[in-house]
Amino acid sequence: MKMTGQDSLGTKRTLDVGGKTYTYFSLPEAQSAIGDISRLPVSLKVLLENVLRFEDGRTYKTDDAKALAEWLVKASSTREVPFRPSRILMQDFTGVPAVVDLAAMRDGILALGGDPDKVNPLIPVDLVIDHSVQVDASGTADSLEKNVEIEFERNGERYTFLRWGQTSFDNFGVVPPGTGICHQVNLEYISQNVWIAENDGETVAYPDTLFGTDSHTTMVNGLGVLGWGVGGIEAEAAMLGQPIAMLIPDVIGFRMTGKLTEGVTATDLVLTVTQMLRKKGVVGKFVEFFGPGLDHMPLADRATIANMAPEYGATCGFFPLDSVAIDYMRLTGRTEERIALAEAYTKAQGMWRDTTTPDPVFTDTLELDLSSVLPSIAGPKRPQDRVLLSDASSAFRTELTKSLGVPANDVGTRAKIAGRNYEITHGDVVIAAITSCTNTSNPYVLVAAGLVARKARALGLTARPWVKTSLAPGSQVVTEYLDKSGLSQDLDALGFQTVGYGCTTCIGNSGPLDDEIVDAIETNKLVAVSVLSGNRNFEGRVHPNVRANYLASPPLVVAYALLGTMNEDITTAPLGTGHDGKLVYLKDIWPTTAEINGIVGANLSREMFQERYSDVYKGPVQWQTLEVESGTKTYAWNDSSTYVRNPPYFEGMTMEPKPVTDITGARVLAVLGDSITTDHISPAGSIKKSSPAGEYLLQYQIQQKDFNSYGARRGNHEVMMRGTFANIRIKNEMAPGTEGGVTTYHPSGKVMPIYDAAMLYKAEGRPLVVFGGKEYGTGSSRDWAAKGTMLLGVKAVITESFERIHRSNLVGMGVLPLTFKDGMDRKTLGITGDETLDILGLETLSPRMDVTLVIHRADGTTDQVALLCRVDTLDEVAYYQHGGILHYVLREMAKAA
Repeated sequence: MKMTGQDSLGTKRTLDVGGKTYTYFSLPEAQSAIGDISRLPVSLKVLLENVLRFEDGRTYKTDDAKALAEWLVKASSTREVPFRPSRILMQDFTGVPAVVDLAAMRDGILALGGDPDKVNPLIPVDLVIDHSVQVDASGTADSLEKNVEIEFERNGERYTFLRWGQTSFDNFGVVPPGTGICHQVNLEYISQNVWIAENDGETVAYPDTLFGTDSHTTMVNGLGVLGWGVGGIEAEAAMLGQPIAMLIPDVIGFRMTGKLTEGVTATDLVLTVTQMLRKKGVVGKFVEFFGPGLDHMPLADRATIANMAPEYGATCGFFPLDSVAIDYMRLTGRTEERIALAEAYTKAQGMWRDTTTPDPVFTDTLELDLSSVLPSIAGPKRPQDRVLLSDASSAFRTELTKSLGVPANDVGTRAKIAGRNYEITHGDVVIAAITSCTNTSNPYVLVAAGLVARKARALGLTARPWVKTSLAPGSQVVTEYLDKSGLSQDLDALGFQTVGYGCTTCIGNSGPLDDEIVDAIETNKLVAVSVLSGNRNFEGRVHPNVRANYLASPPLVVAYALLGTMNEDITTAPLGTGHDGKLVYLKDIWPTTAEINGIVGANLSREMFQERYSDVYKGPVQWQTLEVESGTKTYAWNDSSTYVRNPPYFEGMTMEPKPVTDITGARVLAVLGDSITTDHISPAGSIKKSSPAGEYLLQYQIQQKDFNSYGARRGNHEVMMRGTFANIRIKNEMAPGTEGGVTTYHPSGKVMPIYDAAMLYKAEGRPLVVFGGKEYGTGSSRDWAAKGTMLLGVKAVITESFERIHRSNLVGMGVLPLTFKDGMDRKTLGITGDETLDILGLETLSPRMDVTLVIHRADGTTDQVALLCRVDTLDEVAYYQHGGILHYVLREMAKAA
């Protein structure tokens, strides 16, 4: 793909660094034409550079550059601008369906008379296989080896498909299983801050930017690399050269002062930031951090904060490049050439931050004195629900009878574990997992966990026998410095053996609990607890038998494994009895900042990163020996496969799209409440035997033990559409008193699985509508939440508000996102689910227009209300008119052929 446009503003310049000459598009030079942009937020300067570099008078216009400069007038804008990222990052849960789509598009373009080679990534794509390893084995020396073996047994077909993609598509690299979590690999190895490409005989330097098919792509913003999570749908379009139109966002400045006090971790900081920003309301906005508190904040802490942007709702949480980031680039093995370029380029562009940098102009600001941060955890259901560590036990007891629904008379229920000499009760911790990209990228909190384990081990403490413990490092470098410092032995002794390198418990790959513990939980309806160092604790995500989930720092994960319960105040209760018969408390085993920094400084080196990433694409022997047919332009689909199937998106597609018409005679499939996450809509975890997806797999003679997870089967649309709205904790108001993916089929009034009802409506030719509340679609950038919705026959989703990525994904799949106006919602309208609906005005669709909802009630009355159509941009109008973004791109490629 050509990396530069026509440069109408004359901003092309050269930069000499280390004896090499680079072409770049100068922001200071643009000021004579567009106005002063010196105090534009750095994150918006990155968008401006993108416009200057690609300006062609058609898609990218000089007016787009002027609009970004004019943003400073009101620190806000209603203007949209195009954006092309430098590269794409994927993980395998989202990557497999994306590669499936690309393979299907090759078949589709053939049917339209085009060339399959046109369907090929035009920018670099890195897919890191990190989401498939599960904690089947834990607490033993051979846990890692066993889990790797099981991983390849389960996923050999998927991995073979990805190997095919690696050999068949250009610009497509696969980082094999067992390397690390995609965001940590991205932070430690792939990202360069300034990207370079050869273009018409010139070496062009430009900001390293990316889209990622995982919402926590934002982690790399800690390194001054602008990137955010998109659905696989948007990512596929971007990799095929399609610019994404976006409204110029509001930018919230977050000023930090002071520094963290003794005993407070980066996790405590990020939970505080998450709560503050979620309260502020930053959905769809950029957040940019500034202030003297950054002067000595480690890059790892910045990355921890940036990682959690989806939890505080922002598109990204950005930290401009400075000397701290340069030091991190050097530590992690970047070449001196690229380090020098990053510093010289950002200084030349006015993107560098230091103590003399004037504060940018922001839409709004908020401030945090780091010294005010206190030890915290978040739960039991949402990342933003922070509680002080000292209040955690009392807060849990309150939640137990409220949001967790335990009758007051049952709070004291205890259950004897068969064959064991202990009991469990509500609030006991059954999973303690050091997992997820958020914290396993941060050596300070991981070393702190190791020191807690060391001190506890020395005093004779052990984890409680009902707690499943695990450690899933984010990269092999973590094991290197834990081994070198001897902390691995201490963690192993407490049951925190390494179980795999990937996103395990946080994504729902927590593996099985002991049957006896599951029986006790289910028989007595106990609210069991997990404590994990992750970023997601939504209902039904971590484990189907664990209803209360708390996010905590890695050292607190170890401490809760020792205490074994949420019922006691961990800050004052004894964690256990030591060798000497004395009670041991948290303060006795908590490390000092000096101890942590000393071990990090002595045991983490540049050479570790260089060695571990020297052969990053090689993979374990199981990966190397996969047999794959290479070099074929189209994939040989296997109709008996239960992992990889040719999706039906392009069946019957013609060169010209059908005209958009109104939606009439629609039935309601589901009426849902607030904070419906993409986990609720499209779960990633285990597949129930009695579910439509389980029944489908049984038809293929797949035993339940081999069901794997929804996440692992995202390459099979038959499984995924059956799993849509199938989360075990989702509540459909159409079927009061139920939990799980069921609905009431009308007009018969029969309650049945949502998939079954959707298929009955499909047979009738009935379009479907889903109603929701506030923050519909929060959570992971999960394109299957939109794909599955579409495949069920849903034509529109009507809510009070949408989370950014899911709204975009719905449009990308040809599903209409609509929001209520004027304080109206499903309750004020009296929606029960037995209505028939018309949505009118679609034939003249334009961005953010009003449409009319006509409600035909069962009693024969009719109401009309105006709804806001959340097709936000002209490009999105085009995507919707074509039936989805992939259809639009495919037709454009076929025309070009």
